[in-house]
Amino acid sequence: MKPLTGIGVALVSAIIFGTSGSFAKSLLEAGWSTGAAVTWRMAGAGLVLLIPAIVALHGRWRILLANWRPILLFGAFGVATCQLAYFRAVERLSVGVALMLEYLAPVMIVLILWIQYRKAPRAMTIIGTILAFGGLVLVLNLGASERVDFIGVLWGLVAAVGLVVYFFVTAKENDRLPPIVLATAGLFVGAAIMAVAGLFGIIPMKTSFVDITLAGAVVPWWVGLLGLILISTAFAYVTGIMASRALGSKVASFVSLFEVVAAVLWAWLFLGELPLPIQLLGGLLIFAGVVLVRWDELRTVPVDDHVLPSDYPIPGVPAETGAIEIVRAAEQ
Repeated sequence: MKPLTGIGVALVSAIIFGTSGSFAKSLLEAGWSTGAAVTWRMAGAGLVLLIPAIVALHGRWRILLANWRPILLFGAFGVATCQLAYFRAVERLSVGVALMLEYLAPVMIVLILWIQYRKAPRAMTIIGTILAFGGLVLVLNLGASERVDFIGVLWGLVAAVGLVVYFFVTAKENDRLPPIVLATAGLFVGAAIMAVAGLFGIIPMKTSFVDITLAGAVVPWWVGLLGLILISTAFAYVTGIMASRALGSKVASFVSLFEVVAAVLWAWLFLGELPLPIQLLGGLLIFAGVVLVRWDELRTVPVDDHVLPSDYPIPGVPAETGAIEIVRAAEQ
């Protein structure tokens, strides 16, 4: 997949992921618990993708056994831990603060790559990071007097760690494990973990099969649930994995910030919650930050007396190679 195509797929994935808040809120207001909504979401999406995933395997069932580690990591951290920790954070913090903590994941990725490869991010990446998170603060419209619960902050950081694992696992090139297979297996693993958490009372499991309100209309409960399963999960996860493999973990994580902007716009459409001008300004800042990070990744390092191949810790990687290619070489 070409880089520009990868950005397009990543944007579509982020926009589609953003619908989950509107669909989920319609169910929650009708009496569903967050645990039940998330578990049905993951299990339902896994069932939807099961047949296409089996077709993609072409009878090569050993692929699942050979890739049990990334599947387990994706399902346990990228799906279950991220969702569970986020909702636990929401119990103690406002949604805005919890979401802000979860989306510290891109900054964590930059720091991890800096420590792992002992090469500081370039100025363009640093500026892009500052712009993106400055825009995210404006989009969330956080108040300066917000009271923060320490335990809630820890849960939010756990959610961010889950998101970091999601991006690293999905960014690893693996021609033998199709994206739809990884998504399907991971969703089943995540659903199983959520179900166990509900069984032991860690999270409540409550459903309510009554009509819901969506986009100003009263519709059956299954309309919101199908939207959550088919659109916000099945399609979004598959396109998200495709985008991560095309762009790498760092760039894909920054593009995913558009999920917050998309969520605001979808809430405007489905729930009648109009975004404020300051939120629109934040969206522009996020876009600028993403463009700067992507531009920095596409830049090549000129080979001269000041840039030596030894500056790059991965054997056999030319000095002209960018950060994404270095990460991929290390992961192979």
